[in-house]
Amino acid sequence: MEGIGGDGASVASPMPQWGHDAWRMYQYYLDKSTPHTTYRWIGTLVIVAIYCLRVYYVQGFYIIAYGLGIYLLNLLIGFLSPLVDPELEGSDGPLLPTKGSDEFKPFIRRLPEFKFWYSMTKAFCIAFIMTFFSVFDVPVFWPILLCYWIVLFVLTMRRQIGHMIKYKYIPFSIGKQKYSGKKGSASSSGSRGD
Repeated sequence: MEGIGGDGASVASPMPQWGHDAWRMYQYYLDKSTPHTTYRWIGTLVIVAIYCLRVYYVQGFYIIAYGLGIYLLNLLIGFLSPLVDPELEGSDGPLLPTKGSDEFKPFIRRLPEFKFWYSMTKAFCIAFIMTFFSVFDVPVFWPILLCYWIVLFVLTMRRQIGHMIKYKYIPFSIGKQKYSGKKGSASSSGSRGD
């Protein structure tokens, strides 16, 4: 009877505790990196460059690069798409304004920037690790894969841009918008008859 629910059950073994502590530390630094968008993307570009150099010098693993490209295209579509698709009529959430008289609703992405960055960085790290295992080096004629990926990219982006034009949304905020206000009130406020 002492083995069930006794004091021995409350003592955690060191290996799961170490894994939990490592995961908490990882999550802590991931949370701390959230506001530093520029530095996160610079770090990702360094990882991308290292991966590209690895594939270039090894002259192989093109099927991994193709799969990575398809996955990144999927992430990009999620990043450029609104959370609620205006083509679906039965949605209860906020919709994009389609007329000038509609109320302004901010663009909410289906895949937020942080998750897009995190998934992309994780994908490049996994692809980099896969290049060290020869089982993933499937011999393929890479120009065919490249041409096929370019065709997929062009067709997908054409459809996405058509969707943006049809529903009049831009998934990017370029700078802070400045409003000039009323021109008559600015001149009349400065000329008071005191």
